[in-house]
Amino acid sequence: MPDFPIRKIAVVTEEIFHDGGPAPAAPRRRAAALAVVKNPFAGRYAADLESAMEDLKPLGLMLTDRLIAALGGDIKAIDAYGKGAIVGSDGELEHGALWHVPGGYAMRERLGEAKAIVPSAKKVGGFGTRLDVPLGHINAAYVRSHFDAMEVGLSDGPRPDEILFCLAMACGPRIHNRMGGLRAEDIKAWDGLR
Repeated sequence: MPDFPIRKIAVVTEEIFHDGGPAPAAPRRRAAALAVVKNPFAGRYAADLESAMEDLKPLGLMLTDRLIAALGGDIKAIDAYGKGAIVGSDGELEHGALWHVPGGYAMRERLGEAKAIVPSAKKVGGFGTRLDVPLGHINAAYVRSHFDAMEVGLSDGPRPDEILFCLAMACGPRIHNRMGGLRAEDIKAWDGLR
């Protein structure tokens, strides 16, 4: 059972009041929760990685709970999500893929079994590396008004033997969205991938 000791956690919140046009009735809110953890696979090749995803589920739940709190605690207001990972230079890209199940599972569980795939990004990088974490609607992947990204990163990580795992959520569509497509209010029960 791999161990992923946490070195640091950060929660970043944003309120977007306008994007060059008229201010909406309420700002759009976005938040990201990041955890920098020790990479137990750094510096070596391990054939079996998949079983380690189970060990990361508590971290996914903890970061999800912090995100929900940072966005005001009302899960009905949260309608976009995404996840990402930055693997330190002694690791490999596949170590970032360890986050697929724990990150997605945690957000779906806490948000009430959201139906859409959780958009994801990962890369290998060093101190100060930034990552654009993609965001999409929680119940239908084709809701264009919610296509977005939140840039994340920390100045002191990840170290070569660490991984930075991130979850991100948002409340509401992009400010001034007007690109058409499936509207959030028109989502049907099983539109998850539509």
